[in-house]
Amino acid sequence: MSLTSRWPLPDRHDLRDELLLAWDRPGYHDLVHLTEVLDRLEDLAHAGARFEAVPVALAAWFHDAVYDGAPDDEERSARWAERALDLPLAAEAARLVRMTAEHRPDDDDAEGCALSDADLGILAAPQERYDAYVAGVRADFAHVGDADFRAGRREVLEDLAARPRLFRTRQAHDLWDARARTNLERELAGLRG
Repeated sequence: MSLTSRWPLPDRHDLRDELLLAWDRPGYHDLVHLTEVLDRLEDLAHAGARFEAVPVALAAWFHDAVYDGAPDDEERSARWAERALDLPLAAEAARLVRMTAEHRPDDDDAEGCALSDADLGILAAPQERYDAYVAGVRADFAHVGDADFRAGRREVLEDLAARPRLFRTRQAHDLWDARARTNLERELAGLRG
């Protein structure tokens, strides 16, 4: 299924096309990442996760629309959603985009949990795709020196690995947790070595 056919607003093809242009860039945060997040949202829904599909899909489209490896990428993406969408979708999409900065939705936030899980689902990818993801992340942060990148990446991964639950929905936990933890430990071993 093409990305254009997965756009959730039938009357805003202009915005969809702007977002597709924004995502069309090298590195991990590219059109493949957007496609995979949308795929994982569908996987969660098919597995029985309940969430409001339209605001979550919109947040997926916006969540890394602005991305240059800066600390405020999510905030700038959220502000774009606020400017481009009508209320109440604008407020909800922007809230969800901001949540992806830390991936710590409240347990009762079904939409936040679904988006967080779909975004972090890359951690459970098969080894070849996981390795491509790691290389893409490094490319996204090419402006950061190797030592600083390794230290920052290790800190992020150790935080994720220390969480009692990587994934917030039962469905994502069942589908992806074991493989994600294996990938995290493998990458961390390389970063510590």
